Amino acid sequence: MPIEIVCKIKFAEEDAKPKEKEAGDEQSLLGAAQGAAAPRDLATFASTSTLHGLGRACGPGPHGLRRSLWALALLTSLAAFLYQAAGLARGYLTRPHLVAMDPAAPAPTAGFPAVTLCNINRFRHSALSDADIFHLANLTGLPPKDRDGHRAAGLRYPEPDMVDILNRTGHQLADMLKSCNFSGHHCSASNFSVVYTRYGKCYTFNADPQNSLPSRAGGMGSGLEIMLDIQQEEYLPIWRETNETSFEAGIRVQIHSQEEPPYIHQLGFGVSPGFQTFVSCQEQRLTYLPQPWGNCRAENGLREPELQGYSAYSVSACRLRCEKEAVLQRCHCRMVHMPGNETICPPNIYIECADHTLDSLGGGSEGPCFCPTPCNLTRYGKEISMVRIPNRGSARYLARKYNRNETYIRENFLVLDVFFEALTSEAMEQRAAYGLSALLGDLGGQMGLFIGASILTLLEILDYIYEVSWDRLKRVWRRPKTPLRTSTGGISTLGLQELKEQSPCPSRGRAEGGGASGLLPNHHHPPGPRGGLFEDFAC
Repeated sequence: MPIEIVCKIKFAEEDAKPKEKEAGDEQSLLGAAQGAAAPRDLATFASTSTLHGLGRACGPGPHGLRRSLWALALLTSLAAFLYQAAGLARGYLTRPHLVAMDPAAPAPTAGFPAVTLCNINRFRHSALSDADIFHLANLTGLPPKDRDGHRAAGLRYPEPDMVDILNRTGHQLADMLKSCNFSGHHCSASNFSVVYTRYGKCYTFNADPQNSLPSRAGGMGSGLEIMLDIQQEEYLPIWRETNETSFEAGIRVQIHSQEEPPYIHQLGFGVSPGFQTFVSCQEQRLTYLPQPWGNCRAENGLREPELQGYSAYSVSACRLRCEKEAVLQRCHCRMVHMPGNETICPPNIYIECADHTLDSLGGGSEGPCFCPTPCNLTRYGKEISMVRIPNRGSARYLARKYNRNETYIRENFLVLDVFFEALTSEAMEQRAAYGLSALLGDLGGQMGLFIGASILTLLEILDYIYEVSWDRLKRVWRRPKTPLRTSTGGISTLGLQELKEQSPCPSRGRAEGGGASGLLPNHHHPPGPRGGLFEDFAC
């Protein structure tokens, strides 16, 4: 049976060292022999943790009913906290928002909006030439005949210019505008800018964003007031119906900001002849939230991106760009009211391209063209009312003034009055109803209510998990070593064979020792001077 003998050796060179050093050497040896300190067990961690109830449920001590009740209470509180936390997280992920309305204080002046108007009739019948009637047959529904009634099958006309046709045959504002006043000052057709829409040649008042006209007061008489003659005698006769055929008489009006192009066939409202229409406006400044709370269009720092051909992004500009791309894909040309430098579509395919545009765009976010709302938008709320004009006395007066009969005045004249209700604006802003700070606050409240924990408590738990995991990994990676001989400080471990070879003590029998067979007698120094290799040797 192998026997290992541990010998304690005190060397002469270490006589001068203090006893504290020896004690330290012994402790370091024991630490090296035992390895790194073992991690805390669950009971020790529970007794020092700041998590309420964990020490009573899992700490040191006897197991019994009391500890079981504490463990049940801890698990119930933890389950309640997790349930509440899940509900809070679901509410946060829905990204709720609210709309705050803040009426601004009255200002001394307010920027007047742009007012675009179009005659519902696109072409004046008297201005159409034989070539125009021939080229516009598919668009107007008129038969391709000359004025003498002969078919133009054998006639050859030059290639049409759609811009020239619209500009030449559309209703001219100088002929339609009978009176114009803005804030008590006279205005004329020169104060309007020409713009092309689906209705052809239209006109916009106060179109320049750099020189926007101000309104210095609210109420009637402080805005734009115009009288128009819609010229019904110039409306095209209806030979056959097309998608562009109109049965109405009057004008189409849109009130918009200067940065937004008119989209009058969708966003405009009608004004009938024989009425004075009052449009009371109020400026509304809208602020929408970007993703993930909303779907507004914005770039870095809520800076609105620009579209090619427009100074600023708007829903109308986006829709016009989508219409242009659809027409380019189908017809390889663009319509007059679309921005760009591409070729204008000829009249013979104009209506076909227009129909394809309406079919291909679809609607809403599910269509092929989705135009999100800009995050910052200015629009104008409208309240519309009207009264009949003219009365009997004014009908006779207007008939004499404009050399028309009273029936013509009633069927063709209208008055449009656009003004601010008051020089105040409404600010409507979307705000996040439940943000990250509110979520953290609610989670902290629920955590403190149910389990009495905080962020530091969670760090304690994570630290304990890391400590246990790291210790187990080290146990897996560590390889056990059994050295034959190790020496640290003043203590050596010798094998029995080494002891026989190195020991100066002769072997003694059992009878001389007089002791048990498992014990060896003491050995003393051989005669000689003190201070040799060994001062004291004990086996």
